[in-house]
Amino acid sequence: MSIFFAFLHHVAAFTLVAALTAELVLLKDALTAASARRLQAIDALYGASAGVLLIVGLLRVFYFEKGAAYYFQSAPFIVKLSLFLAVGLLSIYPTLTFRRWARTVPEAGKLGTLRAIIHAQLAGVVLILLCAALMARGVGFIG
Repeated sequence: MSIFFAFLHHVAAFTLVAALTAELVLLKDALTAASARRLQAIDALYGASAGVLLIVGLLRVFYFEKGAAYYFQSAPFIVKLSLFLAVGLLSIYPTLTFRRWARTVPEAGKLGTLRAIIHAQLAGVVLILLCAALMARGVGFIG
């Protein structure tokens, strides 16, 4: 069962990165009603993958891997979890903006802000991957 949850965790992580990248690509050009709808669908996929990633990750921590006591003594794990929450909080503004586009025409002035936020989210994901590599090597244990 542990292997299945590890696989699911990785699939969710790759889906999350793909969704963020697709959002960034769609925000590169002028928006149309069709591209706004695509952004909404991709953002829903992003949210679903983030939810799966969090739930499966916590199940792995508490039930399928080394246990919560082990992980919560790891500075990279704590940073990784904090970065995941920060990336999630950053996603609120784009999600609310994309949802508003269902009722109104996309505002061209917000595109730069949205791109900057998504770049920050992707940078956060890169740092999460660094923390995962540090965890895998046993670096940064507090206890």
